[in-house]
Amino acid sequence: MARRPLSVSSLPLNALRAFEAAARHLSFTKAGLELRVSQAAVSQQVRTLERSLRVELFRRLTRGLALTEEGEALLPAISDAFGRINQVLDRFENGRMRETLMIGVVGTFASGWLVPRLKSFTSSHPQVDIRIFANNNRVDLGAEGLDYAIRFGDGAWHGTNAERLVDALFAPMCAPSVAKRLRAPMDLHEEVLLRSYRSGEWAQWFDAAKCRQPRMTGPTFDSSVSMAHAAAQGGGVALLPVALFSEDVSRKQLVCPYDIRVYLGSYWLTSLKSKRHTNAMQAFRDWILAECKKMKRHKS
Repeated sequence: MARRPLSVSSLPLNALRAFEAAARHLSFTKAGLELRVSQAAVSQQVRTLERSLRVELFRRLTRGLALTEEGEALLPAISDAFGRINQVLDRFENGRMRETLMIGVVGTFASGWLVPRLKSFTSSHPQVDIRIFANNNRVDLGAEGLDYAIRFGDGAWHGTNAERLVDALFAPMCAPSVAKRLRAPMDLHEEVLLRSYRSGEWAQWFDAAKCRQPRMTGPTFDSSVSMAHAAAQGGGVALLPVALFSEDVSRKQLVCPYDIRVYLGSYWLTSLKSKRHTNAMQAFRDWILAECKKMKRHKS
């Protein structure tokens, strides 16, 4: 009669644990210390496993152990299996399973809106391990393994759901020392105008100001945060979403020399249409939409 093939269910779990620990340490004694059992108990468990498999997993040497070919073949699979189990078990806490939430965020929104409010979410959802990845608005949800991406634009991204969070009103912002020279929009013709990689934004502001746009020669940035930092250092005038740099304004690092503001887009919470929403995703969506509504009520 042919011998039935072995299966995991036919092998004693304690014996597998004993083998994995002994194989890592190449010592029954050290494995016993880790597992809090005697050296003899580890040796017996390994013997039990060897009888079940009908192979020797170790060569017993005068000093220590050495894996046989069969032991070397078995160890990676057992180590990987126990590692995966431990990763899942680590997610259980106080009767609930922790979830990881991966969010890509355009840097301006991350520093100017999300990070100052994030404690509110983490305090009310301690079971969610949130991981924030700042970007410059160029993001691939699927390739980067993101649950959500918060982006700036018009909300039209192929294959994604998009929910409007915050409308962005842009205005020139600069260091107080630069603002002293600015009275009328025409004064900007004498200043260095810092530019975003999104072309045409200054043109829209000058149209709203009913002023001719000067020749644009200032440096171009792929991050509004970097551009704001340059402006705060006196490096020029930046066109920025004012609401997201309120902290810089309150610290008098940046000022708005003009009241003229122009709508250039909104910040959106986006996710792949094909992605099933997890509990963590739903919790974050509900929280951030509620926070945005709260902000709008406060403004009105």
